[in-house]
Amino acid sequence: MNDIIKKEVIFNHDIDKIWNAISKADEISSWFIQADFKAEKGYKYTFTAEPNEKGCTVISGVVKNAKPYLLIYTWVVADTKIETTVKWLLERTSEGTKLTLEHSGISRYTGETAIAMFESFNGGWDNCISGLTNYLKEIVNAG
Repeated sequence: MNDIIKKEVIFNHDIDKIWNAISKADEISSWFIQADFKAEKGYKYTFTAEPNEKGCTVISGVVKNAKPYLLIYTWVVADTKIETTVKWLLERTSEGTKLTLEHSGISRYTGETAIAMFESFNGGWDNCISGLTNYLKEIVNAG
């Protein structure tokens, strides 16, 4: 089973605008779900979805790395004890900013659950990237 979901997007926005969008609770809450989050190593965060959001629930974890342009945290979906890892990496490019998102460790789920979670996370990250893209275009008006 493929254990890593990887998404790469080039934005024509400033790297700091994107960094803020993925690392500040108020901005994450605008394009993703309600976030109690600080980009500080060791911070225990919680993302909480609205009850009517299909497929989402409470997600929690610990920030492992929060250097500018590199953000890594554990990812534990409510009602499971399976810890996976999410990594965001931003790089300046001639077009603007390259965002690379990796979600790994999904094979820690067992059997068919691993396949279902991989598919769920993969689609979920597509939705998140879309939400982030729209947020950057419409709300931040960056770029």
